[in-house]
Amino acid sequence: MTISADVTHGLNEQVFIPDASTARHYRNALGTFTTGVTVVTARTPDGPIGITVNSFTSVSLDPPLVLWSPAKSSSRHQAFTAASHFVIHVLSAEQDRLSARFTRNGAGFEGLDWIENMEGAPVIPGTLARFECERSDLHDAGDHTLILGRVLRAAHREGDPLCFSRGTFGRFQGH
Repeated sequence: MTISADVTHGLNEQVFIPDASTARHYRNALGTFTTGVTVVTARTPDGPIGITVNSFTSVSLDPPLVLWSPAKSSSRHQAFTAASHFVIHVLSAEQDRLSARFTRNGAGFEGLDWIENMEGAPVIPGTLARFECERSDLHDAGDHTLILGRVLRAAHREGDPLCFSRGTFGRFQGH
């Protein structure tokens, strides 16, 4: 493990080379980037499936493209990489319980109100924003797969976003 202290402009920071021995430091560094929280849903032959992710970003306005990236180690990875359509739901500050439903041991769709869109993908009503997508491309990215989606329809409402930083949920209040 190679970690050194570097004092730059009076700031004490840890400098390291990301590898197996510094994995926790690397995760901690990544965790300083505050993200929004999304639930991605798709239809499988066994019914609807969902997963909570924070690896979501816009890619292009013209054409309208977004990207998200499930871990290859996820038991849901194959279902999402095989899905031709999916929906990305951006959660509001009050929806941390909804995000928990779609984590590893969450309840998923059990007892949850949802509808199907025109392509058969599950839509969860009431989220802060929604992007209904057709899979455009897949890219290998180490221990994740990048899933690029062309946005067919989008929706949004007013409200504060659910934020995630350093392993904790929080909120960002707009003006």
